[in-house]
Amino acid sequence: MEKHKILVTRPQLPPLNEFIPLLEDIWDSRWLTNNGKYHQEFEKQLAVFLGVPYVSLFSNGTLALMAALQCLKIKGEVITTPFSFVATTHSLWWNGIKPVFVDIEADYCNLDAKLIEAAITPETTAILPVHVYGNPCDVDEIQNLADRYGLRVIYDAAHAFGVKYKGSSVLNYGDLSILSFHATKVFNTIEGGAIICHDLKTKKRIDYLKNFGIADETTVVAPGINAKMNELQAAYGILQLKYFDSAIDGRQHITEKYRDGLKDIEGVRYLENPVDVDYNYSYFPVFIDESEFGRSRDDVYEELKKHNIYGRRYFYPLISEFSTYRGLPSAKGLDIAYEISRQVICLPLYPDLPDEVVDTVVSVLKGMARVESREIAVKILSQIKRKME
Repeated sequence: MEKHKILVTRPQLPPLNEFIPLLEDIWDSRWLTNNGKYHQEFEKQLAVFLGVPYVSLFSNGTLALMAALQCLKIKGEVITTPFSFVATTHSLWWNGIKPVFVDIEADYCNLDAKLIEAAITPETTAILPVHVYGNPCDVDEIQNLADRYGLRVIYDAAHAFGVKYKGSSVLNYGDLSILSFHATKVFNTIEGGAIICHDLKTKKRIDYLKNFGIADETTVVAPGINAKMNELQAAYGILQLKYFDSAIDGRQHITEKYRDGLKDIEGVRYLENPVDVDYNYSYFPVFIDESEFGRSRDDVYEELKKHNIYGRRYFYPLISEFSTYRGLPSAKGLDIAYEISRQVICLPLYPDLPDEVVDTVVSVLKGMARVESREIAVKILSQIKRKME
Protein backbone atom coordinates (compact mmCIF):
# COMPACT_ATOMS: atom_id res chain seq x y z
CA MET A 1 0.00 0.00 0.00
CA GLU A 2 1.12 3.58 -0.58
CA LYS A 3 3.03 5.09 2.34
CA HIS A 4 1.35 8.48 2.17
CA LYS A 5 -2.15 9.09 3.48
CA ILE A 6 -4.91 7.61 1.35
CA LEU A 7 -7.41 10.47 1.15
CA VAL A 8 -11.01 10.33 0.00
CA THR A 9 -10.01 11.83 -3.35
CA ARG A 10 -6.92 12.85 -5.29
CA PRO A 11 -6.93 15.40 -8.12
CA GLN A 12 -6.79 14.13 -11.66
CA LEU A 13 -4.01 16.03 -13.47
CA PRO A 14 -3.38 16.35 -17.22
CA PRO A 15 0.06 15.32 -18.54
CA LEU A 16 2.53 18.07 -17.68
CA ASN A 17 4.28 17.80 -21.06
CA GLU A 18 0.96 18.67 -22.76
CA PHE A 19 0.33 21.61 -20.45
CA ILE A 20 3.73 23.25 -20.90
CA PRO A 21 3.19 24.34 -24.55
CA LEU A 22 -0.09 26.00 -23.53
CA LEU A 23 1.68 27.81 -20.71
CA GLU A 24 4.37 28.97 -23.13
CA ASP A 25 1.69 30.34 -25.42
CA ILE A 26 0.06 32.20 -22.53
CA TRP A 27 3.46 33.56 -21.46
CA ASP A 28 4.09 34.82 -24.99
CA SER A 29 0.71 36.50 -25.24
CA ARG A 30 0.72 37.87 -21.66
CA TRP A 31 -3.07 37.60 -21.77
CA LEU A 32 -3.79 36.05 -18.38
CA THR A 33 -7.47 36.76 -17.77
CA ASN A 34 -10.47 38.78 -19.04
CA ASN A 35 -12.04 36.45 -21.61
CA GLY A 36 -8.87 35.38 -23.42
CA LYS A 37 -8.72 32.82 -26.19
CA TYR A 38 -8.42 29.79 -23.91
CA HIS A 39 -11.37 30.99 -21.84
CA GLN A 40 -13.50 31.34 -24.96
CA GLU A 41 -12.37 28.00 -26.36
CA PHE A 42 -12.99 26.19 -23.09
CA GLU A 43 -16.56 27.51 -22.88
CA LYS A 44 -17.26 26.31 -26.42
CA GLN A 45 -15.72 22.88 -25.88
CA LEU A 46 -17.51 22.42 -22.55
CA ALA A 47 -20.90 23.19 -24.07
CA VAL A 48 -20.35 20.58 -26.78
CA PHE A 49 -18.83 18.01 -24.41
CA LEU A 50 -21.64 18.33 -21.87
CA GLY A 51 -24.45 18.67 -24.42
CA VAL A 52 -25.74 22.00 -23.08
CA PRO A 53 -26.61 25.28 -24.85
CA TYR A 54 -24.42 27.82 -23.01
CA VAL A 55 -21.63 27.76 -20.43
CA SER A 56 -20.26 30.70 -18.46
CA LEU A 57 -16.99 29.94 -16.67
CA PHE A 58 -16.32 31.07 -13.10
CA SER A 59 -13.33 31.17 -10.77
CA ASN A 60 -15.15 28.79 -8.41
CA GLY A 61 -18.50 27.12 -7.88
CA THR A 62 -19.53 29.21 -4.87
CA LEU A 63 -19.31 32.48 -6.80
CA ALA A 64 -21.24 30.78 -9.62
CA LEU A 65 -24.04 29.95 -7.16
CA MET A 66 -24.10 33.50 -5.83
CA ALA A 67 -24.18 34.97 -9.34
CA ALA A 68 -26.92 32.56 -10.46
CA LEU A 69 -29.20 33.82 -7.69
CA GLN A 70 -28.41 37.40 -8.68
CA CYS A 71 -29.02 36.66 -12.34
CA LEU A 72 -32.56 35.42 -11.67
CA LYS A 73 -33.15 38.16 -9.04
CA ILE A 74 -34.08 35.62 -6.39
CA LYS A 75 -35.35 37.07 -3.11
CA GLY A 76 -37.46 35.98 -0.14
CA GLU A 77 -37.32 32.26 0.70
CA VAL A 78 -35.66 29.43 -1.18
CA ILE A 79 -36.32 25.76 -0.47
CA THR A 80 -33.14 23.72 -0.25
CA THR A 81 -31.50 20.69 1.32
CA PRO A 82 -29.67 20.44 4.65
CA PHE A 83 -27.53 17.59 3.25
CA SER A 84 -24.87 19.34 1.17
CA PHE A 85 -21.64 21.30 1.41
CA VAL A 86 -22.17 24.62 3.19
CA ALA A 87 -21.56 26.64 0.00
CA THR A 88 -25.08 25.74 -1.16
CA THR A 89 -26.74 27.57 1.72
CA HIS A 90 -24.04 30.20 2.14
CA SER A 91 -24.82 31.43 -1.38
CA LEU A 92 -28.37 32.14 -0.23
CA TRP A 93 -27.19 33.93 2.92
CA TRP A 94 -24.83 36.18 0.93
CA ASN A 95 -27.78 37.20 -1.25
CA GLY A 96 -29.98 38.03 1.73
CA ILE A 97 -32.24 35.03 1.06
CA LYS A 98 -33.82 32.90 3.76
CA PRO A 99 -33.08 29.19 3.32
CA VAL A 100 -35.95 26.82 4.02
CA PHE A 101 -34.74 23.29 4.68
CA VAL A 102 -36.68 20.24 3.54
CA ASP A 103 -35.76 16.67 4.45
CA ILE A 104 -34.08 14.29 2.04
CA GLU A 105 -35.11 10.88 0.72
CA ALA A 106 -33.07 7.91 1.94
CA ASP A 107 -32.42 6.16 -1.38
CA TYR A 108 -30.08 8.75 -2.94
CA CYS A 109 -29.90 11.47 -0.25
CA ASN A 110 -31.49 14.13 -2.47
CA LEU A 111 -34.11 16.71 -1.54
CA ASP A 112 -37.40 14.80 -1.12
CA ALA A 113 -39.64 16.19 -3.87
CA LYS A 114 -42.74 14.88 -2.05
CA LEU A 115 -42.06 17.24 0.86
CA ILE A 116 -41.40 20.43 -1.09
CA GLU A 117 -44.99 21.54 -1.61
CA ALA A 118 -45.71 21.69 2.13
CA ALA A 119 -42.77 24.08 2.57
CA ILE A 120 -43.93 26.60 -0.06
CA THR A 121 -45.17 29.94 1.31
CA PRO A 122 -46.09 33.27 -0.31
CA GLU A 123 -42.43 34.26 0.24
CA THR A 124 -41.01 31.29 -1.68
CA THR A 125 -39.36 32.29 -4.96
CA ALA A 126 -37.16 29.33 -5.90
CA ILE A 127 -35.98 25.79 -5.21
CA LEU A 128 -32.26 25.04 -4.86
CA PRO A 129 -31.77 21.24 -4.93
CA VAL A 130 -28.44 19.39 -5.06
CA HIS A 131 -27.65 16.35 -7.20
CA VAL A 132 -25.95 14.66 -4.24
CA TYR A 133 -23.01 12.40 -5.16
CA GLY A 134 -23.96 12.99 -8.81
CA ASN A 135 -27.32 11.21 -8.46
CA PRO A 136 -30.03 13.27 -10.22
CA CYS A 137 -32.84 14.69 -8.13
CA ASP A 138 -36.45 13.96 -9.04
CA VAL A 139 -36.14 16.63 -11.75
CA ASP A 140 -39.54 15.96 -13.30
CA GLU A 141 -41.53 16.36 -10.07
CA ILE A 142 -39.49 19.39 -9.01
CA GLN A 143 -40.22 21.06 -12.34
CA ASN A 144 -43.92 20.24 -12.02
CA LEU A 145 -44.01 21.95 -8.63
CA ALA A 146 -42.05 24.93 -9.92
CA ASP A 147 -44.42 25.38 -12.85
CA ARG A 148 -47.47 25.05 -10.61
CA TYR A 149 -46.30 27.69 -8.15
CA GLY A 150 -44.31 29.96 -10.46
CA LEU A 151 -40.95 29.17 -8.87
CA ARG A 152 -37.45 29.22 -10.30
CA VAL A 153 -35.22 26.14 -10.07
CA ILE A 154 -31.44 26.40 -9.71
CA TYR A 155 -29.58 23.10 -9.43
CA ASP A 156 -26.38 22.80 -7.46
CA ALA A 157 -24.78 20.28 -9.80
CA ALA A 158 -21.30 20.43 -8.25
CA HIS A 159 -21.15 16.61 -8.21
CA ALA A 160 -22.88 16.01 -11.54
CA PHE A 161 -20.32 16.79 -14.26
CA GLY A 162 -20.97 14.49 -17.21
CA VAL A 163 -24.09 12.88 -15.70
CA LYS A 164 -26.94 12.10 -18.10
CA TYR A 165 -30.56 11.38 -17.30
CA LYS A 166 -32.63 9.57 -19.93
CA GLY A 167 -29.85 10.18 -22.45
CA SER A 168 -29.58 13.95 -21.93
CA SER A 169 -27.34 16.01 -19.68
CA VAL A 170 -28.87 16.48 -16.23
CA LEU A 171 -27.53 20.05 -16.47
CA ASN A 172 -30.31 20.91 -18.91
CA TYR A 173 -32.93 20.77 -16.16
CA GLY A 174 -34.05 23.80 -14.18
CA ASP A 175 -33.52 27.46 -15.03
CA LEU A 176 -29.79 27.24 -14.27
CA SER A 177 -27.31 24.58 -13.17
CA ILE A 178 -24.06 25.25 -11.35
CA LEU A 179 -20.88 23.21 -11.63
CA SER A 180 -17.78 23.14 -9.44
CA PHE A 181 -14.34 22.37 -10.86
CA HIS A 182 -12.61 22.25 -7.48
CA ALA A 183 -9.60 19.97 -7.19
CA THR A 184 -11.67 17.36 -5.33
CA LYS A 185 -14.27 17.03 -8.08
CA VAL A 186 -14.53 14.38 -10.77
CA PHE A 187 -13.51 17.08 -13.29
CA ASN A 188 -11.26 19.85 -12.02
CA THR A 189 -9.52 23.03 -13.16
CA ILE A 190 -7.75 23.29 -9.76
CA GLU A 191 -10.37 25.85 -8.71
CA GLY A 192 -13.24 26.82 -10.94
CA GLY A 193 -16.89 26.52 -11.75
CA ALA A 194 -19.57 27.32 -14.31
CA ILE A 195 -23.19 28.26 -14.81
CA ILE A 196 -25.19 26.36 -17.42
CA CYS A 197 -28.02 28.33 -19.00
CA HIS A 198 -30.46 27.93 -21.89
CA ASP A 199 -30.32 31.17 -23.89
CA LEU A 200 -27.82 33.78 -25.05
CA LYS A 201 -29.55 36.67 -23.27
CA THR A 202 -29.14 34.95 -19.90
CA LYS A 203 -25.52 34.09 -20.64
CA LYS A 204 -24.74 37.73 -21.40
CA ARG A 205 -26.29 38.81 -18.11
CA ILE A 206 -24.24 36.19 -16.25
CA ASP A 207 -21.08 37.32 -18.05
CA TYR A 208 -21.71 40.91 -16.95
CA LEU A 209 -22.29 39.85 -13.35
CA LYS A 210 -18.99 37.95 -13.11
CA ASN A 211 -17.00 40.91 -14.51
CA PHE A 212 -18.07 43.83 -12.31
CA GLY A 213 -21.08 44.47 -14.57
CA ILE A 214 -18.80 46.01 -17.19
CA ALA A 215 -20.27 46.17 -20.69
CA ASP A 216 -17.55 48.25 -22.31
CA GLU A 217 -14.83 50.76 -21.43
CA THR A 218 -17.27 53.37 -20.17
CA THR A 219 -20.41 51.37 -19.31
CA VAL A 220 -21.32 49.38 -16.21
CA VAL A 221 -24.76 47.79 -16.50
CA ALA A 222 -25.04 45.94 -13.16
CA PRO A 223 -23.34 45.73 -9.73
CA GLY A 224 -21.27 42.68 -10.61
CA ILE A 225 -18.42 40.92 -8.85
CA ASN A 226 -15.07 39.59 -10.01
CA ALA A 227 -15.52 35.85 -10.61
CA LYS A 228 -13.72 35.26 -13.91
CA MET A 229 -11.75 32.12 -14.69
CA ASN A 230 -8.18 32.89 -15.78
CA GLU A 231 -6.39 31.64 -18.88
CA LEU A 232 -4.16 29.14 -17.09
CA GLN A 233 -7.11 27.31 -15.60
CA ALA A 234 -9.05 27.44 -18.87
CA ALA A 235 -6.13 25.92 -20.79
CA TYR A 236 -5.78 23.28 -18.07
CA GLY A 237 -9.52 22.53 -18.38
CA ILE A 238 -9.28 22.02 -22.13
CA LEU A 239 -6.66 19.33 -21.52
CA GLN A 240 -8.73 17.72 -18.79
CA LEU A 241 -11.59 17.09 -21.21
CA LYS A 242 -9.35 14.74 -23.21
CA TYR A 243 -8.95 12.42 -20.25
CA PHE A 244 -12.39 12.57 -18.64
CA ASP A 245 -13.77 9.37 -20.17
CA SER A 246 -10.75 7.30 -19.12
CA ALA A 247 -11.00 8.80 -15.62
CA ILE A 248 -14.63 7.66 -15.40
CA ASP A 249 -13.60 4.16 -16.48
CA GLY A 250 -11.11 4.08 -13.61
CA ARG A 251 -13.71 5.34 -11.14
CA GLN A 252 -16.22 2.75 -12.31
CA HIS A 253 -13.67 -0.03 -11.78
CA ILE A 254 -13.03 1.08 -8.19
CA THR A 255 -16.76 1.49 -7.51
CA GLU A 256 -17.58 -2.00 -8.76
CA LYS A 257 -14.74 -3.47 -6.72
CA TYR A 258 -16.09 -1.82 -3.57
CA ARG A 259 -19.61 -3.05 -4.31
CA ASP A 260 -18.47 -6.60 -4.88
CA GLY A 261 -16.44 -6.65 -1.68
CA LEU A 262 -19.06 -5.06 0.57
CA LYS A 263 -22.24 -6.65 -0.77
CA ASP A 264 -22.57 -9.36 1.89
CA ILE A 265 -21.75 -7.29 4.99
CA GLU A 266 -24.87 -6.83 7.08
CA GLY A 267 -25.43 -3.24 8.15
CA VAL A 268 -23.32 -1.71 5.36
CA ARG A 269 -25.34 -0.08 2.58
CA TYR A 270 -24.10 1.58 -0.60
CA LEU A 271 -25.86 3.29 -3.50
CA GLU A 272 -26.58 1.48 -6.75
CA ASN A 273 -26.58 3.39 -10.03
CA PRO A 274 -29.90 5.22 -10.47
CA VAL A 275 -32.25 4.02 -13.22
CA ASP A 276 -31.97 5.81 -16.60
CA VAL A 277 -28.74 7.55 -15.50
CA ASP A 278 -25.27 7.60 -17.06
CA TYR A 279 -23.36 8.02 -13.81
CA ASN A 280 -19.99 9.68 -13.20
CA TYR A 281 -18.88 7.68 -10.13
CA SER A 282 -17.95 10.87 -8.34
CA TYR A 283 -18.12 9.46 -4.79
CA PHE A 284 -18.54 6.13 -3.04
CA PRO A 285 -20.56 6.71 0.13
CA VAL A 286 -21.42 3.83 2.43
CA PHE A 287 -23.96 3.97 5.25
CA ILE A 288 -23.25 2.16 8.50
CA ASP A 289 -26.36 0.97 10.36
CA GLU A 290 -25.00 0.59 13.88
CA SER A 291 -27.89 -1.60 15.02
CA GLU A 292 -27.13 -4.15 12.29
CA PHE A 293 -23.38 -3.75 11.84
CA GLY A 294 -22.73 -3.57 15.56
CA ARG A 295 -20.28 -0.66 15.34
CA SER A 296 -20.85 3.00 14.56
CA ARG A 297 -19.87 4.98 11.49
CA ASP A 298 -17.32 6.83 13.61
CA ASP A 299 -15.83 3.52 14.75
CA VAL A 300 -15.30 2.65 11.07
CA TYR A 301 -13.87 6.11 10.39
CA GLU A 302 -11.32 5.76 13.21
CA GLU A 303 -10.42 2.16 12.37
CA LEU A 304 -9.67 3.04 8.74
CA LYS A 305 -7.34 5.82 9.91
CA LYS A 306 -5.26 3.20 11.72
CA HIS A 307 -4.59 1.79 8.25
CA ASN A 308 -3.66 5.22 6.85
CA ILE A 309 -7.00 5.48 5.03
CA TYR A 310 -8.96 8.70 5.50
CA GLY A 311 -12.61 8.67 4.52
CA ARG A 312 -14.82 11.75 4.80
CA ARG A 313 -18.18 12.06 6.52
CA TYR A 314 -19.91 13.83 3.64
CA PHE A 315 -22.14 15.41 4.88
CA TYR A 316 -21.81 15.74 8.62
CA PRO A 317 -22.95 17.72 10.48
CA LEU A 318 -25.97 18.90 8.49
CA ILE A 319 -25.90 22.51 7.28
CA SER A 320 -28.96 23.08 9.45
CA GLU A 321 -26.88 22.22 12.54
CA PHE A 322 -24.33 24.99 12.03
CA SER A 323 -24.73 28.07 14.21
CA THR A 324 -25.76 30.37 11.35
CA TYR A 325 -28.76 28.22 10.45
CA ARG A 326 -29.76 26.14 13.47
CA GLY A 327 -32.18 28.80 14.70
CA LEU A 328 -34.31 28.64 11.56
CA PRO A 329 -37.73 27.00 12.04
CA SER A 330 -37.00 24.66 9.13
CA ALA A 331 -33.78 23.42 10.77
CA LYS A 332 -35.82 21.02 12.88
CA GLY A 333 -37.63 17.81 11.97
CA LEU A 334 -35.10 16.72 9.32
CA ASP A 335 -35.13 13.16 10.58
CA ILE A 336 -33.87 11.27 7.54
CA ALA A 337 -31.11 13.76 6.81
CA TYR A 338 -30.05 13.60 10.46
CA GLU A 339 -29.92 9.80 10.45
CA ILE A 340 -28.06 9.62 7.13
CA SER A 341 -25.50 12.20 8.31
CA ARG A 342 -24.67 9.91 11.26
CA GLN A 343 -24.30 6.86 9.03
CA VAL A 344 -22.40 8.11 5.99
CA ILE A 345 -18.72 7.81 5.21
CA CYS A 346 -17.31 8.38 1.73
CA LEU A 347 -14.54 5.93 0.94
CA PRO A 348 -11.45 6.82 -1.13
CA LEU A 349 -12.25 6.96 -4.84
CA TYR A 350 -10.08 8.19 -7.68
CA PRO A 351 -9.02 6.63 -10.99
CA ASP A 352 -5.54 5.48 -9.97
CA LEU A 353 -6.48 4.26 -6.49
CA PRO A 354 -4.63 0.95 -6.05
CA ASP A 355 -6.82 -2.13 -5.85
CA GLU A 356 -5.07 -3.15 -2.64
CA VAL A 357 -6.45 -0.06 -0.90
CA VAL A 358 -9.97 -1.19 -1.74
CA ASP A 359 -9.07 -4.67 -0.51
CA THR A 360 -7.86 -3.19 2.78
CA VAL A 361 -11.06 -1.18 3.24
CA VAL A 362 -13.18 -4.25 2.60
CA SER A 363 -11.01 -6.32 4.93
CA VAL A 364 -11.33 -3.75 7.73
CA LEU A 365 -15.11 -3.67 7.45
CA LYS A 366 -15.40 -7.45 7.29
CA GLY A 367 -13.08 -7.74 10.26
CA MET A 368 -15.16 -5.33 12.31
CA ALA A 369 -18.31 -7.23 11.39
CA ARG A 370 -16.73 -10.55 12.39
CA VAL A 371 -15.63 -9.15 15.74
CA GLU A 372 -19.17 -8.03 16.41
CA SER A 373 -20.54 -11.41 15.34
CA ARG A 374 -18.18 -13.15 17.76
CA GLU A 375 -19.23 -10.82 20.56
CA ILE A 376 -22.90 -11.57 19.89
CA ALA A 377 -22.19 -15.31 19.79
CA VAL A 378 -20.37 -15.13 23.14
CA LYS A 379 -23.33 -13.27 24.70
CA ILE A 380 -25.82 -15.83 23.35
CA LEU A 381 -23.74 -18.76 24.61
CA SER A 382 -23.42 -17.08 27.97
CA GLN A 383 -27.19 -16.62 28.20
CA ILE A 384 -27.80 -20.25 27.25
CA LYS A 385 -25.28 -21.40 29.85
CA ARG A 386 -26.97 -19.36 32.58
CA LYS A 387 -30.37 -20.83 31.70
CA MET A 388 -28.98 -24.34 31.81
CA GLU A 389 -27.55 -23.72 35.25
